Amino acid sequence: MPPTVDSPTTPTTTPPNHPITLQIRREPFEHGLLPLPKLIFTDPISSLSSLKSTLLLLSTPSHRVNSPVLAESLNISLDHARLVLDTLAAVLPSDSHPLAVPASPSAAAADDDAGVGVLDVVMFLYIQNYKRLLPRSHHKDSPAVADVWPSTSAFDGYLSALSPLQLVRSNSRKFMPSQTDEEAHQLSYLQKHLANILTLLADPVEGEGDDTLLLSMERFEHLGFLIQFGEKGADLVPLSQASPFFANSDPDMPAAPVSAAQVHDWLLEKIADALEKIAEKATAKEDAPSNGSDQDVAMADANTMSTKALTSTRGLTFIEGISKSSFVKKAAELKGSSLKMLNCHESVIYVLAPLKYATIYGCSDTTIVLGAVGKALRVEHCERVHIIVAAKRVCIANCRECVFYLGVNQRPLIVGDNHKLQVAPYNTFYPELEEHMNQVGIEPTTNKWSEPLPLGVIDPHDSLSHPAGVSDVQAETAVLVNPDQFTNFLIPNWFTGEVPGPTTKDNPFPLPEAYMASQQKKHSNLGEVKQILQETPLDEAKKRELSSAIHVLFKDWLYASGNIRQLYCLQGD
Repeated sequence: MPPTVDSPTTPTTTPPNHPITLQIRREPFEHGLLPLPKLIFTDPISSLSSLKSTLLLLSTPSHRVNSPVLAESLNISLDHARLVLDTLAAVLPSDSHPLAVPASPSAAAADDDAGVGVLDVVMFLYIQNYKRLLPRSHHKDSPAVADVWPSTSAFDGYLSALSPLQLVRSNSRKFMPSQTDEEAHQLSYLQKHLANILTLLADPVEGEGDDTLLLSMERFEHLGFLIQFGEKGADLVPLSQASPFFANSDPDMPAAPVSAAQVHDWLLEKIADALEKIAEKATAKEDAPSNGSDQDVAMADANTMSTKALTSTRGLTFIEGISKSSFVKKAAELKGSSLKMLNCHESVIYVLAPLKYATIYGCSDTTIVLGAVGKALRVEHCERVHIIVAAKRVCIANCRECVFYLGVNQRPLIVGDNHKLQVAPYNTFYPELEEHMNQVGIEPTTNKWSEPLPLGVIDPHDSLSHPAGVSDVQAETAVLVNPDQFTNFLIPNWFTGEVPGPTTKDNPFPLPEAYMASQQKKHSNLGEVKQILQETPLDEAKKRELSSAIHVLFKDWLYASGNIRQLYCLQGD
């Protein structure tokens, strides 16, 4: 039931004159869900209300909690408590949050003591009950009215036996949800659970009992974890300024609290408007001629595209359907700070830019070089990909035979059904790399590439990822690449261009001793071979014969490795 309408205050301000639209924040749902059973509550209102009271008692004067307090209150390990804090910090809306971008390792340690706000923790824990959208074939109704607590999928009995890419390419491929479907599903979830969320944020009116709840402006702004307001092509509007309740409040004289029921009714109206716009867009799309570069192409259909698709919406850039090609994008060519790379195969892809969030989904037999990802990277349903990235955090889910070359500040998270994963230290650079790392807050002196953190195979947020009724076990972890098999990756310099100011001239992440020794040994061996060739007495005919043999072998390697395609593609660009 919605909170009771009974408040000593009524809104006296009017909404802004310009039209604004409520938008769901994707990040908590895409990068903030953890497959930890103790974070999922069957009765969230009762459990989280009690937990909120406990955390407030144990919190700092500014109502913040750190990982030891979370570990004790949730009865989880300290490692998992740190994971909760790190994950929450990664999906908070503000970069200014203490845990979002620590300036140094010592600052990071201090941040853990400072912790995160109790209400942010409560919001984060509430959405752990969220279920990802099932394939479209299971929803006869539109995403706006579909049940956001779906039952176990009928596919589970056989999809669990498939490889990650086979799952994506199975008969359910064409039914995989699009970005718009997912956002409608997330809005529907918020619509269904808004009363509970407001109840957890609000304060009961003193002397009026628990049925009458008030929201202060400060507590109202915590809804910014899940929603934001803005218009296409315009900056976001601060949450309090978008509402009719707090829009004209004076910082020296804060607005009086308002009834949670009034906020509930107003937000339901805004959510309904947003869902109506999505439905109108979907109808217009169905009536319009098909467009191969539509940003709303379903994830599973994207790999049927042979063209290079670069589209964007709401600060999110899509790279889709790259096949048997090479693809290069730099910062100036991207819109926004988030990236989704979908269904790319047998290619080499460079995205040399600073990003906040990135998702790589359904790719195979591809080398992917990302610049710097300051919040979170998720890699899902990929096979035989090599990924090179500098990132704050990385989550790997349901992948097979992949190698990750990581410069990562937090332990790589491994969830779901993975097989034969390998991790190695970061192995490349490009001129703007350090500048991009500084922009998004990645610290080169901290690299936890060799400390993967495996969680469960079963993802409670995704009923397609496991057989129904199977008990969970720990996910298969990644093994370290043998130092003798480690090689540096050279980014071609003909598309990096001239960079003003200081440039990166080497790998900013120090190599571990064993990998450094292996590199030095290889350089030494190469020097010896060069010296032998120089000192070996050969007449001109033998020199030409040797040079020809080397060129033939190199050409054979270019074709066998597929790198000949990259040369042609990049020179063509």
